[in-house]
Amino acid sequence: MTADLNAFTHGPQPRLAGTPGGPLAGLSFAAKDLFDVAGFPTGAGNPDWARTHPVPQRHAAAVAAMLRAGAELIGKTQTDELAFSLNGENAHYGTPVNPRAPGRIPGGSSSGSASAVAGGLVDTALGTDTGGSVRVPASYCGLFGIRTTHGAVSVAGLVPLALRFDTVGWFARDADTLRRLGPVLLPEGSAPPAARLVVPRDAFALADSAVGAALVPALEALCARLPATEAVLAPRGLAAWMAAFRTLQMRDIWRTHGAWIERTQPRFGPGVRERFAASAKITDAAVAEAEATQAEVRARLDELLLPATLLVLPSAPGIAPRLNTPPAELDEFRARAMSLTCIAGLGGLPQVSVPLGEVEGCPVGLSFIAPRGADRALLDFVAEHAAARRAGC
Repeated sequence: MTADLNAFTHGPQPRLAGTPGGPLAGLSFAAKDLFDVAGFPTGAGNPDWARTHPVPQRHAAAVAAMLRAGAELIGKTQTDELAFSLNGENAHYGTPVNPRAPGRIPGGSSSGSASAVAGGLVDTALGTDTGGSVRVPASYCGLFGIRTTHGAVSVAGLVPLALRFDTVGWFARDADTLRRLGPVLLPEGSAPPAARLVVPRDAFALADSAVGAALVPALEALCARLPATEAVLAPRGLAAWMAAFRTLQMRDIWRTHGAWIERTQPRFGPGVRERFAASAKITDAAVAEAEATQAEVRARLDELLLPATLLVLPSAPGIAPRLNTPPAELDEFRARAMSLTCIAGLGGLPQVSVPLGEVEGCPVGLSFIAPRGADRALLDFVAEHAAARRAGC
């Protein structure tokens, strides 16, 4: 089964027992191949990265925390090259299988982590989310997945992509397991429980009509439990938010990796190659304009996300695209997806994707965005909502 899914990196795998009796005892986990595991190469999805970087001598902070809490590490999972993709298709190592939508991409860049959890190979898996790399695979693979508040979980020992947006996240097949990791990885929080919802019309307008229709029953059930209001998030359009996010992300990416790229001339696959080349061309004027937009975005989100409030929106604009979808079609889909994912990214906010719909037999996720730092309250809400659904409430 492991080989069939292509979820794990190629080569020897770590198998490390957790501390006996810890709060995560009995759970197995995997770590995306951006997280350092002592004694094993960190490949970041690219053979030239692995070749030009030393084998780490210490675990990444998140891996160490999981082991201290009793979880057992059973391997490192595939990632898109340096995490710079939303697709999960790696030109060097192949595409992990999407167990919930065979013949379709798993989503990236935490592709192997999503595949391993959806395929039942592990109970949970660490991923990273900069521009949607947990939320999108969670939606495509029918999983619960969290992107945490920016800075809430240490990124020490993690290969960066864009530091102003990089976050640690994780996947699970059920809400209780997703919540179980919260006290281990997240700081204590004092946010009040969710008491109201905001439904952004412009976010739902980005989703395919079939996706919107598939999410209506879940949305109606939510609105029956909590008061909800509709709003428009971005008066100038979410495309403008996405453009600002993309500019700031690319500037950070080139500052982080530009010197290594120019020195090493690494072999990048299609799509990734072009995005790195575009990152080298971001101007100071474009960055200044994007930073002004980000300040406007944060003010708008703070205005809407009062304490105990959640934004509710589609996790992705559609179901997982088919394998070998033409690049131009994927680029259009990526732009719509990032117009959704940039919301939490620009705001530095926590977001959980919940599998609450299905189209053509493929899962789709509904997402909840909480105020900054309300990660644990968000995990509680998702677990309680899942329990209510199971009880038929």
